[in-house]
Amino acid sequence: MDHVKRGDRVRKAVFPVAGMGTRFLPATKASPKEMMPVVDKPLIQYAVEEAVEAGITELIFVTGRTKRSIADHFDKAYELEHQLEQRGKKELLAIAQNVVPKGVSCTYIRQTEALGLGHAVSTAAHLVGDEPFAVILADDLIHHGKGAVKQMVEIYDFYKSSVIAVQKVPGPEISSYGVISGTKQTDRVFLLDKIVEKPAHEDAPSDMGVTGRYIFTPQLFSHLAALKPGAGGEYQLTDAIQTLLTEEQVLAYEYEGIRYDCGSKMGLLKANIELGLEHQEIGDDLRQYLKNELPAKL
Repeated sequence: MDHVKRGDRVRKAVFPVAGMGTRFLPATKASPKEMMPVVDKPLIQYAVEEAVEAGITELIFVTGRTKRSIADHFDKAYELEHQLEQRGKKELLAIAQNVVPKGVSCTYIRQTEALGLGHAVSTAAHLVGDEPFAVILADDLIHHGKGAVKQMVEIYDFYKSSVIAVQKVPGPEISSYGVISGTKQTDRVFLLDKIVEKPAHEDAPSDMGVTGRYIFTPQLFSHLAALKPGAGGEYQLTDAIQTLLTEEQVLAYEYEGIRYDCGSKMGLLKANIELGLEHQEIGDDLRQYLKNELPAKL
């Protein structure tokens, strides 16, 4: 997509990380759920790596109380790096120094009240400005050779429209998702005509549920600004997408990859096992454990 002008490129990503993470208490009492590890990296680092792979260079974190460890994680660790250098631990030093690659910046905004995902995204408006941008929810770890955000940026570059990640969701589980209806444009791209937040199974307009990856045009911010509180007094991102549909084309994209819902204990455990099996350092040992030792405990 070399014809895309710089001003049209997706260079910024918003990471809403202000949630309380109550499903993981007591682990999240003083540490954010986005810092929960999958093998040897926290969830937020997987999300950041996915953004950087897609060419994003400005990372905007919408944080809350107890979230300082996220900023610390992406900051330079002088003492640690000095110790690793003194001890000749070159590989570990490289890992510590490359948590955020050169040329990538991090900015932090405090969401002072938990008023929903729509409100969290709206707090980044002054930093995003008049540019397209990504929204990435670290709870959803999407594993694929080409990251979901990179796939979606390519769709955006072609259509110049907002793009929402979706996946097929079986049966009654659909009531836990935002659900889209639309017209298929290609095998994986749909032109939206409606999006509904957590419909009853029998009322769901399709079996395509929204997952935690979005590319938006800056026009979204005017729709966020006009939102009224929905259920629980929260400002729903889904409601702003629905009104954005009245102004411009919005697409849904059925991404390639395996999604792990790491906002749940079971999803986090599955991610640790399955990514652990692929890990160069521990994969073989974990495979042998699962084959030889674990069955006796089941």
